[in-house]
Amino acid sequence: MWLDRLAGHAMTPATTSVPARQQNTHYVSNSSQKSSLAHFSSVNINKANPNSLPATKTITDSSMTPTLFSTDSSESQQVLKEILVCSDDEQSYYSLEENSEDTVHDDLEFEVNFEGLSLRQIAESPVSILGHDSTIALQATEEYKKDRSRLEKLHSTICSCDEVLSSVESNLITFREELALVSAEIEIIQARSKNLSISLDNRKNAEHALSPIIEEISISPATVKKIVDGFIDEAWVRAMADIDKKLKALDTKIKDQRNIKGIINLKPLLNNLVYKAIERIRDFFVAQIKVLRSPNINTQIVQQQYFIRNKDMYTFLHNHHPQLAEEISQAYINTMRWYFLNQFTRYEKSLSKIKVHLINKNFALGHDDGTRISTPATSLKSSGSLHEALNLGRRIDLLKTSNQNAIPSFLAEEDQLTHYLEYPFRNFNLALIDNASAEFTFLTNFFTPAIPYSNITRHFSYIFEPTFSLGQAFIKSMVSDTYDCLGILICVRLNQNYAFELQRRKVPALESYTNGTSMILWPRFQLIMDYHCESLRVLTSSLSTRKPTASEVAKLSLAPHFMTQRFGQFLSSILQLSVDAGDDEPVSNSLGRLRVEVDRFLNKHGLVMEKKKKDRFMFNNYSLVLTIVSEAQGKLAAEQREYFEEMKKVFGVGVN
Repeated sequence: MWLDRLAGHAMTPATTSVPARQQNTHYVSNSSQKSSLAHFSSVNINKANPNSLPATKTITDSSMTPTLFSTDSSESQQVLKEILVCSDDEQSYYSLEENSEDTVHDDLEFEVNFEGLSLRQIAESPVSILGHDSTIALQATEEYKKDRSRLEKLHSTICSCDEVLSSVESNLITFREELALVSAEIEIIQARSKNLSISLDNRKNAEHALSPIIEEISISPATVKKIVDGFIDEAWVRAMADIDKKLKALDTKIKDQRNIKGIINLKPLLNNLVYKAIERIRDFFVAQIKVLRSPNINTQIVQQQYFIRNKDMYTFLHNHHPQLAEEISQAYINTMRWYFLNQFTRYEKSLSKIKVHLINKNFALGHDDGTRISTPATSLKSSGSLHEALNLGRRIDLLKTSNQNAIPSFLAEEDQLTHYLEYPFRNFNLALIDNASAEFTFLTNFFTPAIPYSNITRHFSYIFEPTFSLGQAFIKSMVSDTYDCLGILICVRLNQNYAFELQRRKVPALESYTNGTSMILWPRFQLIMDYHCESLRVLTSSLSTRKPTASEVAKLSLAPHFMTQRFGQFLSSILQLSVDAGDDEPVSNSLGRLRVEVDRFLNKHGLVMEKKKKDRFMFNNYSLVLTIVSEAQGKLAAEQREYFEEMKKVFGVGVN
């Protein structure tokens, strides 16, 4: 390319001075021109692509005609200058991307005379030949060599890079192929993952639907092992309750007509486990019932620790085997029937050994102390004074005591003191009430809800029927031959207190016993009161109605009669025991009859006196009675005080 440009520059001056250039054959121009060409070539090599080197070589090796070089040195220098100038123009030309067609035309017309030398020869000519431009040429050569070496290294580097790039390309191709395989595998995995996700969702939905059913009917191996071989305790009861729950759920599923094979297959296995549980429950309760038959056993401890704690076991037994449950309950009822009868029979014998004051007919209100007959010393009953029999004294403390414990059998047998009949009555009935209340509470807690309340009450009555009969027979034996009216009334009040306590404890099954006891005590109380009235009638009839002699009149006393003293003490005792007495009780009527007999006795006793003395006598007697009962409380006491106040006023008029 640059030769074309040189040719362009050479052609322009050739038209003006061709003859002059033909005559100039000095080497100076050639050397200068060669130096310039070499410099130009090196510049173009540095700026051009290495791929253009073969083209330069081809142009250098081409033959040049001698007519192109001028022999005139001045013209050669001028031409070289033009070439150099053209070189700058060429650079500007290329920098401007060859926009001018005129410059190209001038370059094509430029002619250069190399005097028959080729460019290689010019480049390889000695320095001496090159003249004053040798230094520049040498520098250009060195720069060319350096550039060549650098370009060769660059070429080698590029080749190495090409190899590396080829390797990279091969690796990339392999990677792309492997990536395609991985992509295909990923697509397969994605498809499988999608299928697994769908399967997982389906499984979750199935688990969500089946989990409640499986949870309802499944039984753990630990539960089965506990039921079959485990010790019966709270954990065993929980396992039994779990089986019962599973069985109910299984029955519900079967009733829903769900023909699920797992449920159908599980039913026989669960039934076998239930039968095993029933067998162990039967053995457990039979063993505990045998314990209750042991001597000196505390039944309440056995009931609380082994029956009440395991009441769910009996409910389970009643639900799954009612006949066996009924047999177990009947065995327990028979055992407790025997137990209570045996225990209270022994206790009744112990209480029978207690010494009791004997108050018979001789202690009637109208009898004299001298007419009483003492009992033999060997008797278990001891006689007391008439004053003690008609005076309450500290006997009322038995109603007010806070000690609600019955005396044990061994203490009753060793007791050497003499008591009134209310003492053994209280201990026997207190023990009976406590045991019966505890047993009724146990029956209610243990057999509910398996057995209806009416059946529980019937079972209770069956258990205590012989014991109640024993108690009432014991009471009859104590009161049948006694005339201790105060003792009978104290027993009545104790029995009423027991009835109130049973109502508080909500044990209505003992109402029949307390009512039966009342039916024994009240008639005996009325009979004794009637006997007191009879004794007063006898005493009144024994009084003489003849007029006394003067000596007898002098001996007559206006002081209250001793019978009035007895009556006042007896009346005060009755009133103290009747503070809360009801209107339906026979106490008021009995006192009314007794008071009438006392009035008759006093009136007949005063018939032998003058009117004024009689009034004084009557006034003194009624005043004494009123003084004795003045501190008595209650409605009945107020009625009695009102009566005696009225009688005192009646006879007080005659006195004043």
